[in-house]
Parts: sequence; C-alpha cells; structure tokens
Amino acid sequence: MEFPWYSVVVPLIVFLFFLHNCLFTIFNTSNKKLPPSPRKLPIIGNLYQLGLHPHRSLYKLSKKYGPVMLLHLGSKPVLVASSVDAARDILKTHDLVWSTRPKSSIADGLLYGSKGVAFSNYSEYWRQVRSVIVLHLLSNKRVQSFRDIREEEVSNMIDEIRKRSTSSSNSVIDMRDVLSCMTNNIINRVTIGRTYNEGESGRAVKALLEDLLALLGTFNIGEYIPWLKWLNKINGLDNRVKKVAKDLDAFLDSVIEERVVRNKKAENSTGEAKDFVDVLLEIQNGNETGFPLQRDSLKAILLDSFIAGVDSIYTTLEWIMIELLRNPRAMEKLQNEVRGLVQGKAEITEDDLGNMLYLKAVIKESLRLNPPFPIPVPRESMEDVKLLDYNIPAKTQVLVNIWAIGRDPLSWDEPEEYRPERFLNSDIDFRGLNFELIPFGAGRRGCPGIPFAIVIIELTLARLVNKFNFALPQGIKKEDLDMSECTGISIRRKLPLLAVATPCSV
Repeated sequence: MEFPWYSVVVPLIVFLFFLHNCLFTIFNTSNKKLPPSPRKLPIIGNLYQLGLHPHRSLYKLSKKYGPVMLLHLGSKPVLVASSVDAARDILKTHDLVWSTRPKSSIADGLLYGSKGVAFSNYSEYWRQVRSVIVLHLLSNKRVQSFRDIREEEVSNMIDEIRKRSTSSSNSVIDMRDVLSCMTNNIINRVTIGRTYNEGESGRAVKALLEDLLALLGTFNIGEYIPWLKWLNKINGLDNRVKKVAKDLDAFLDSVIEERVVRNKKAENSTGEAKDFVDVLLEIQNGNETGFPLQRDSLKAILLDSFIAGVDSIYTTLEWIMIELLRNPRAMEKLQNEVRGLVQGKAEITEDDLGNMLYLKAVIKESLRLNPPFPIPVPRESMEDVKLLDYNIPAKTQVLVNIWAIGRDPLSWDEPEEYRPERFLNSDIDFRGLNFELIPFGAGRRGCPGIPFAIVIIELTLARLVNKFNFALPQGIKKEDLDMSECTGISIRRKLPLLAVATPCSV
C-alpha cells in the first residue's frame, strides 16, 4: 500500500510554522523585560478575570502580581498600573507617549466619530478642541459667570428637600433623586440654556442621556476579540448605539436650531451669562480661534459636557453623604465647622467656601475612597516606552486603577478607614499634581472641568449640612448599609441613598 505523502508533509509544515512563531517571539522578547502577567486562557486571555467590578478585581490581582502587570484582554495587551510611581510615570514622565485613546466603536457611534475631547485620538484636532474647551468654556472667568445658576439651583434643591421632609411623617428623602435633578439642571442650563424637568419631553431627555452614559460603560467584546464582532448584532448592542445616536443627534439639532432662531431675534439680554451653545456658535460663526469648528464637533463637545459633568458630580455628592452617614463623628464635625463660619448669615454663598477646611478634607477623603471613575478611559502607547523597570511595546493599552491607588498602604495610613483629618495638614490635592489622589486623572488627558465640578460639590455639601440634620431611616444601622456597587462608566452605590432630613434652625 502506497504511503500518502501529505501525512508527513502537512504535519511538517505545521511544525515549522509553529517553530518559526516561537523563535520569532523569543527573538523579539528576549531583550525586553515585560511586566508580570496572570495566567491567560486561549482566545479570551485574561478577560475572565475582570469580573463585574474591574477596579476591585484588578486591585486583588495587583496584590499578587505587583503594581504593574500586563494582561491580555482577548487579542489586546493591556497594562494595569496600581501604584503612585507607575501612575506618575504614565501621566507625567511619559504623558505624551500615553496620550492617545484606543479605538472605541461605541464612542465613535455615539460621539460623531469621537470628535469630542474625552475619546478623541491624540492629534492636532484634539489639541484644538481641548483648547476651545479650556479657554472658552471652562476658563475661570466663564466658570464664575455661572455662579448665579449654581446658587439658584442649589437653593431650589434645598427647598425641595424641605418640602419633602415636611410632607410626610417619616421625612425619608431619596438623595440620589434630588442630587441628580439639581446637577442635571445646572449642567443643562450652563450647556444648553434651559432645564428639561417637566412632562414627557423632560423624562425623554433624561432617559436619553442615561442611555448615553450606560452605553459608554458597556463592555464591547468586539474590541478585544475582533472576530466576535457579530455578537453585537445578535445581542442588540449595534442597534442600541444607532438608535441612541440618532435620538441624540435630533435632540442636539433642535437645541442648536432653537438657539440660532433666538439669537437672530436678539432676545439675549446683555447681562445674561452665555451658555456653551452660545459660545460655540460664536466660535463657529466668527472663527475667532482659527480652528474650523464643524457642527459635528460642536455637538460632540456638548455631549462631553453631559458625560463629564452630570454623572461625576452627583455621584460624588451621593458618596460623600453615604460616608458621612456611616461616620456620624465626621458629619458632626463638618456641621460644626459650616454652621460656625456662617452663623448669622441667611445663606451660604461661594465666597464662604474658602475657609471651610474640614469640608474640603471631607471631599478629598470621599474621592480617595470612592472616585466616580475608578478606572478612567483607557490610554494607548504611541511608541515603545520604558515604564519603571519594564519595556512596554507600542499599541499597549493602559488602565490606571486610581481606586487601588487610593487604598495603597504605602501612601495612606489605615487606607480603608474614613478619616478626613488626614488632609487637614496635608498639601495633597486632587488637581493632577499629587498622584496619590487623582480622581479626575492627570496630564494631558486629565479632566479640564475640575474647578467647575468642585465648586458645585462644595456649595451643595455646605448648604446641605447647614440646613438639615441627616440620619439613616429608622431600623437601618450604619453597619447594615448596603455598599454594593453598580456597573457602568461611573461607579455609584447600587441602591440610591435614602436618608431622613430634619430641617434645623441656623
């Protein structure tokens, strides 16, 4: 019987191909020291180790593999940094190398090809858009011009809490509801000049923005295992992105057209603060920046404002109230400071905030333990780079686990304890210069809206603890408070915070 030639040749070819790949890999990595990696599975790599809450899962892995580790999420190499030194190297020393974003089909679909500042690739276009935002939308002068809006909406929230607290015997308030409503109102008025609270249209706009945030926080398997992109058609993700993008576009078109008509009629009073739409239309029409601001870019910038503003502000405020209710001593100390400083005044204004040192410490401590974005949007290396003692190839994604950094015992004494006092004699701040505390990121891709967000958080917190005494509902002990987290682009408590608000005379 004749021996079939292919039974020898085919296995030989397969073996030679395998040998070539092995030798090629060894040759290319023998002189490169890569970070330690957990064991990976075929095809999916380390995806199975992310869990529902990646900031927690990656923190546990870092305890075993170190503060710098290399994962393979499907076909993508992903670096995870969980220490101050690693964060500083990425966000400061080699900030330029790590300044671009990996491609996201969801962000592209929702944000006009990622034409805003948050998800855009690092390029001349990104630099121009960021310059527009920093100089024309979030400058100190512009932020100050919205002071009346902030103070009015915080007062409206205080009135709403007082009304709810006196309308029933138990005085239980859904704090997430009132905080998110207030934040939405401020962001809407600052961004598009009006609120969307009432009736069916108001509910539709709120639901649309919630869908936007939910989709941006959705894990897309096709980004990491490209040949599984077809699953997004089966599970409906592609259709959801298209529908939300279409509805967002129609909403923003109506906002812009409404403003164009209003401006033609010269209905703006000269003393009224210009909202973001007004400013962006002036830039577009006058081209005073030398940068051609297209309509899609204008709309993407507006959506960036909603994404970065609404979720982060009210989520931070809710976490602060949760921590204060779990730590009554800190609540009492904060109330004593605020009420002592404003004694005799009818209302707290932004001018009073500078002397509230314990209030600022409370905010920092809450952001340390509960950053609204525990793992910010990934970055990607644009070239080979040295990170601490490791060689990192180009096109490697990086996740900076700021949630883990906030719990690093090398930086914090008793890191799991809530102790605002740790910041009273400390120069550590959250504006991107101290890498022990970077809840809003740092470097070129750090959040440009920190001053805008913080003044809202400070004013809201000061007025809340000044006007009300807060307690957990009857029968709920602070030890029993469910601290389970939801999933998404930002991380908040799974259940909304319910609290008893008792008006006090001050």
